[in-house]
Amino acid sequence: GDPKVPVLYEVERTHTGKSFSVRSVKAIQHGKPIFTCQASFQLSQGSPVQHQFTMPAVPPPEELLTQEELIQKFLQNPNLAERYRKHLNKIQAEDVPIDIKPVNPPDIFSSEPQEPKQLFWVRAQGYIGETDMKVHCCVAAYISDYAFLGTALLPHQQYHVKFMVSLDHSMWFHAPFRADHWMLYECESPWAGGCRGLVQGRLWRRDGVLAVTCAQEGVIRVKQTPNQSKL
Repeated sequence: GDPKVPVLYEVERTHTGKSFSVRSVKAIQHGKPIFTCQASFQLSQGSPVQHQFTMPAVPPPEELLTQEELIQKFLQNPNLAERYRKHLNKIQAEDVPIDIKPVNPPDIFSSEPQEPKQLFWVRAQGYIGETDMKVHCCVAAYISDYAFLGTALLPHQQYHVKFMVSLDHSMWFHAPFRADHWMLYECESPWAGGCRGLVQGRLWRRDGVLAVTCAQEGVIRVKQTPNQSKL
């Protein structure tokens, strides 16, 4: 999209039922759709059919370094190759309104394949408060996209990425949560191939309640020649 041009939103009432409703939204700029969204809504209903996965056992966020602190630690290595130093400085310069604490930060100095799984403590910076739950859902949507597709690259760090972008992103909201409170983001990539990667994620509240499930597929194009050592 073009941030200098107004966006026209077309909303279609796809379905309106007693318990569930569906709306289709099309965002348009310059007369062409740049984004489509299908949103489903449900009236709150109780049910005895309930279960969830178990939240991973990890250190609390208070015991972990922030992403900024980890980057500073990497930059202090005098043997870090200059192009990777520039890449880390670029990440550090990004104005991302999210607090991030990696639980198992990947080894950026290794080109060896790593398991396509990541764990982050995440939260929005600043105070949002007890507002409409839809606001927290919108913020969680932003948070869920950050570093998500990169999980599919962990087994392939020997390659230089030329192009990587999301094709589609789906979210299911299970329980109330606060996007400005720490949540554990569990990310994994079960498959990659054909210049595409699939990632799945779960956002856990600190009390172990599964709040959100996410899935994303994206385009991943790399140079065929493996990278040289990062040191």
